Order: sequence, then C-alpha cells, then structure tokens
Amino acid sequence: MNLAYKILDTHLLEGQLKAGEEVLIKIDQTLTQDTTGTMVYLQLEALDITSLKTDLSVAYIDHNTLQLGFENADDHEFIRSIAEKYGIIYSKPGNGICHQVHLEQYSKPGCTLLGSDSHTPTSGGMAAIAIGSGGLDVAVAMAKGYYFMKVPKVYNVHLTGSLQNNASAKDVILTVLKKLTVSGGVGHIIEYTGDGVSSLSTTDRATICNMGAELGATTSVFPSDERTQEFLRQQGRECDYIPLSADQDALYDNRLAIDLNTLKPMVAKPHSPDNVVEITDVEGLKVNQIAIGSCTNSSYSDLMKVAKILDGKHIAPEVSLLISPGSNNIVSMLNENGAINSLIQAGARILEPACGPCIGMGQAPISNGISLRTFNRNFKGRCGTTSADVYLVSPETAAVSAITGILTDPTLFKIDTIKEPKRYHKLEHFTIEYSEFNHMIVPFKGPNIKDFPLKNELNLNYKGQTLLKVGDNISTDAIVPSTSKLLPLRSNIPELAKHCFINTKETFYDIAIASKGGFIIGGENYGQGSSREHAALVPLYLGIEFVIAKSFARIHKRNLINSGIVPFTFKNPEDYNDINENDVLDLKITTVDKNSTVTNNRTLKTYDVEFTGSSRDIEILKAGGYINYEKSN
Repeated sequence: MNLAYKILDTHLLEGQLKAGEEVLIKIDQTLTQDTTGTMVYLQLEALDITSLKTDLSVAYIDHNTLQLGFENADDHEFIRSIAEKYGIIYSKPGNGICHQVHLEQYSKPGCTLLGSDSHTPTSGGMAAIAIGSGGLDVAVAMAKGYYFMKVPKVYNVHLTGSLQNNASAKDVILTVLKKLTVSGGVGHIIEYTGDGVSSLSTTDRATICNMGAELGATTSVFPSDERTQEFLRQQGRECDYIPLSADQDALYDNRLAIDLNTLKPMVAKPHSPDNVVEITDVEGLKVNQIAIGSCTNSSYSDLMKVAKILDGKHIAPEVSLLISPGSNNIVSMLNENGAINSLIQAGARILEPACGPCIGMGQAPISNGISLRTFNRNFKGRCGTTSADVYLVSPETAAVSAITGILTDPTLFKIDTIKEPKRYHKLEHFTIEYSEFNHMIVPFKGPNIKDFPLKNELNLNYKGQTLLKVGDNISTDAIVPSTSKLLPLRSNIPELAKHCFINTKETFYDIAIASKGGFIIGGENYGQGSSREHAALVPLYLGIEFVIAKSFARIHKRNLINSGIVPFTFKNPEDYNDINENDVLDLKITTVDKNSTVTNNRTLKTYDVEFTGSSRDIEILKAGGYINYEKSN
C-alpha cells in the first residue's frame, strides 16, 4: 500500500478505498483563516452544535491584517468570540501564517487535516493527509468529525540524488509544475518517495507540498522519517513522531522520476505557476520589487539563507525588497541571532508575519513593474497591480537578484549551509487556547457581517441568459478578486457580489441583477486556485443556479455543489464553441446525473450536459445545498 492510502485507511469510516469511489473519513484537525473563516463560523452556527468532534481546531488571523477600517477588526473579533464559544484555538494577528504556524505547532505524522485554505497541503511535508476545502466542508468536519471525499488516484514522484548548485525545494516543485501543468494533479494525491527524500528537510518538503495545490492535486504527502523526527524535536514535540512510509512494493497510478542532482534554478513566468523555464532562459530581466515569504517560503531556513546572502551587502538602489516571515517564533529567532539586522542593513523592509503581498494585501508593484516573488501564485492582477508581471522564484534567486537588480542565476554565488537551531522559540502569548464549549458566549457581529445565501430546492426546468463565457483555467481570483480593497468584504456577500468578475466583464453584476440570474459558461479547469467558497456564494447570491464548463477544478466544484449550484460539463466539449454570451438557454433535467439537455434559443441546437458526482452529491443538489441537506438528515 502507498503512504496516502495507508493514512486514509486508518481514518476510513465508510466506503471502499478505491480510486473514484466516495468515502467518509475521520478528520482529526481543522484550520481556518480570516478571509474564509467568517463564513465557516457562520455556517458552523447554522449547524446548531454543542461540541466539536475534532481533536484540534485552530482559527488563524493571517490574511486581512491591514485594518484600514472597522471591517477586518470586526471579523477578527467575531472569529475570536466564536473560538471562545466553541473551544477553538485562536491564533491572534501577528502570530504568523497559518500553514507555517500549523507545521511548527500542531501538524502530526499520520493525521488528517481539513483547512479552508487551498494551501493546507503544506502539512503533507510532515506525512499528514492535509486537504484544502471550502468553508462549509470544514464547518461540517468540526461539527460532525468527518469529510466525504472521492478517493483520488496516487501520483508517485520518485526523487533521487540531492540538490546541487543552489537549486532548492522551490525548484523541485516548479519542475513538477512544468512537467504536469496546473491541471496535471487533478484527481490525484502526489506522493514523494525515493532516496532523494532524505536530503530534503521538513520545511523543504512543506514548500513542495504547499505548491502542489497549483497542480490541482487533492494534496501531497512525504514520508515521516528521521528528518521529521528532527523537526519535531526542534519544536519540542518529539512525542508526536511516528515513522510512516509506503510499502516497498507500493502501487501507484502514475509515476514521475526526478533526479535532484540535475535540477537547476527555475522560474515561473507570468501569469501561471506552470509557465516554468530555467533561470538562464530569462536572466538579466530588470526587476523593481522582490518579495520573500508567504506560506511557501517563509521558514527559518529560507530566511536565514536570504540573510546570509545579504549579509554585508546592499540591495540595488532601484529595488524594493520585502520580507514576510512565516511566524513570530521565526521573527524572534532571527532577531536573537542578528539576521534581522543583516536584512535591515542590506535595505530590506521587514513586514509582519502574515500573508500580505501574496494575496494582494498591500505592497503592490509599480505600474508595468516586474516583481520577483517566492510565493505560490502569479495570476494576473493578484499582486494588486493589473499591469505588473510577477515571476515566482526561490529565496536564493530572490536574494541574489535583490543585490544585482536583475533576475540572476544563483548558481553564480556561494551560499553557506544553514544550521538549524536545536530548539525553536514558542511565543505562547500570541495564541489563546480555548478548549471547552461555552453556550453563554454570544458571538460578536459587526455591521459588515452578513448571513450567507441559501438556495431553494433544485430547479429542474430553467430558462436563462448566458451572462458570461470564459476560457480555460479561470481562477477563483477572476471570479471574486482578492485585493486589499475587496478582502474586507469577504463577510458581506451582497457587497462583494458587486465585484464579481469585475476584471473579466465590468458590467457582470448589473447584468446578473437585471436578468435575475442566468448561466455561466466555462472552459477547462474552471475555478482553479484558491479554496474561497465566495466564488460560489457570490454567483449564488446573483441568482446563478448552473455553471456549464468543459471541466472543473476540484475545490471549486465541491463549493458549487455545497452551495446548491449544479456544475454541469459538456458531454461533447465542442458544444462549448457554439454558445455565445447573451444566448438564451433552456435547461431540462430529468435526473441530475443523466438525461439533461440544454437548448440554445438562437441556434435551436440542443446539447447534452452531465453532472458527475456521488449519489450524496445529487441529494445535496436536490436539497439546495449542503446546509439544507445536513439539516434534513
């Protein structure tokens, strides 16, 4: 048995562990962050529970930390008060980025973790099955202790050798993205094996698992070995260590071999994480901004490498260098060993340990600028400047390029080996450990916090206008933009709806309101990227009941189902070409999973569409969404 199935097997509550089958698994831990957390906890309240069924649930504040008005502060207090009521651990603003903090303090080999953030698979670096999902799934996991999932296939990435010439873990995952693309992991867990695994630290592995989300994979996982034990010892959690690995004769559905000895520093060019080439193909590009950090590359070792490279040097005069540490524990250690001073003396700006620039929450580049970032996504406009180009690189490449002012191959520089500390700091006053349900607590709700929309039962005969037609790989950022101006509206669906598809079709909101709903037509991999269920809740609020696409990204398809919106696919993908915006479509559903047709009133052509999902998915859609389904069951 492979490692992924071993862990799933120990958590199996219902069903058969066979690819494509729906199973029910026990969830040990959950995490939320503040841009998705408010909706999660509104939905948790709607489930009317009196205790949590998880071993551990943590509410992190790490996204909306810029408090330009009352909205973000109100959200934080709402989440804190919910944590106090339900017995959830509360990670205060400034404690750090959820995935880095969770890796340091809570992740365990062999556990299951469900998070309302697409980069939850970071904990796969510690042999956890860590899955990013929509907020409603997380709410149900806290309330009921379980999660329904379609069993993925397992894609084996077999690593040999060890990294050379300043190549890094970031270059490993960029190489995988180059080979498999942003949709190559859909329907799979990526499992890493081979003798090359032992050369990678736990935080190296976490970096690789983190960006596995960009493959469209369900999650990624590494074995638990001596490197895992070493990391847990540094965190004072050696008691959490257990060795875990695949059987020697483990079976896999696909296999990719990578020789780490041969890897070279890589870069993902605009505007997709899989638009990957070697640094040497684009080196010499003049850069304006460099941002180091995010949940992908903000570990102690990452930032110590940067500090070593910059020690005694100065960044180029025209470059703005930003550093976002992953946790306040890391800040404390960098301050203690003098690394913070080295970074400041070189000309770096030290930001608080939060997501910040990665989600467009401040530090947008200049118009038409070039920004090198150690982040995980470079979708157009995500950085806050639509005209800017973002390139994804390793911390080593970023630091070296900050000195030269141009995109520079780090193999030209000598970089010292980093010695990990024997023990990490733990700043306990940034965490409030609520542990018991307290029904006396009345959660705080500010004026910006609005209830989430609920749908009525499924409409089997529907006539509506095609409000929007989009191409392949449309991201959730395109559906509901993530910027410093819009993130504070995440708790207010009616206001956020005014910005739905704003960068794709500026008049979309007005047309949807005037039409009282309609259809969205999409290409391949519709809804890739973030786990934000707002990309389903906002169209639901605008009256969208059906999205028809060539294919869907995993999390977004789940969010559509949970919201009561039917994600139909074309039986014949060529039918996509025959539909134009403003076409009026007649949809007739005999049963959800078959015999559904769409007639185009302009061409009078009829197209077959289908829904693929479990019998439970069908019942959820018939009920008008997961909340209605759970309440009726």
